[in-house]
Amino acid sequence: MRNHLLALTQGDPAGVGPELSLMAWLLRRQQSLPAFAYLGSATGLQAVADRLGLPVPLRNAGWDEAEAIFDEALPVIEIAGARPATPGKPDPANAAGVIAAIEAGVAAVNDGWAAALVTNPIAKSVLYAAGFSHPGHTEFLAELAGRGGKTVPQPVMMIWSEGLAVVPVTIHVPLAAVPALLTTELIVATGRIVAADLARRFGITRPRLALSGLNPHAGEGGALGHEDDAVVAPAVAELRALGIEASGPYPADTMFHERARAGYDVALAMYHDQALIPIKTIAFDEGVNVTLGLPFIRTSPDHGTAFDIAGKGIARPDSLCAALKLAGRMAEAERKQRK
Repeated sequence: MRNHLLALTQGDPAGVGPELSLMAWLLRRQQSLPAFAYLGSATGLQAVADRLGLPVPLRNAGWDEAEAIFDEALPVIEIAGARPATPGKPDPANAAGVIAAIEAGVAAVNDGWAAALVTNPIAKSVLYAAGFSHPGHTEFLAELAGRGGKTVPQPVMMIWSEGLAVVPVTIHVPLAAVPALLTTELIVATGRIVAADLARRFGITRPRLALSGLNPHAGEGGALGHEDDAVVAPAVAELRALGIEASGPYPADTMFHERARAGYDVALAMYHDQALIPIKTIAFDEGVNVTLGLPFIRTSPDHGTAFDIAGKGIARPDSLCAALKLAGRMAEAERKQRK
């Protein structure tokens, strides 16, 4: 039987991840949070708690006991290489612990000790300085999922909130590169992954996907660009032929008001800002980064390390609490699917 416990990685220990983890534990009852174990350095986490005056009892624990002690203390799974850090002072010497915590979290989920992985923010620049070879956090998780001769999955980023969920089909690329990267095949592959995970892990029997156009007014019949007719519309048709309830392409400027949002479960946008501007406007503090397409559940707060405010006690735990709650909901939906 898979554990209900969530594995929460430390993220960059010089960022806000450790203090947000402490705050989340203090809010566990008020927010009805699922049990989670912190993967990192107990010494480092205690130093943050002392610095900020956060009355959180910590207890080093093994996976087999962590869930049972969560209500009375925050269980810490000690990670080799994890070390105390100075808030706001990123250091490549912390990279080994950051990476080891992620690896340990994935292993815990794969081995059945944890039901889902929740990751605190990392700083890629810090990891790059230590020789990290992956483009980012998500790509590293996909590589971990493919170890042992398994196929490396295509990860899909979804930013979720109670009022809106969005998926950018192309993500961290220059805007000028988007038209060449955007293909019917990529859109269809992304849509299939989104539909499958919404059904499996969100309990939505027939997910409704709304696809935006690339160009203003979805190309306006070719007057403002041909990609919408030549690339996006065929992808919608192919998804529908696969039995997926997809529609569009729609003009992006009319997709995100309240009445429009009632007509779909997730919006697939063609590039990064087209997707993230509306959700960060609607749910800046409550958005959750969800990685779809992995063989395990992964959520994360939709913000970065915030080195500029780390250690000051002013960071808000809203997004981390939302990420923990959503991971618990997704794990429960997946358990029901397996029954």
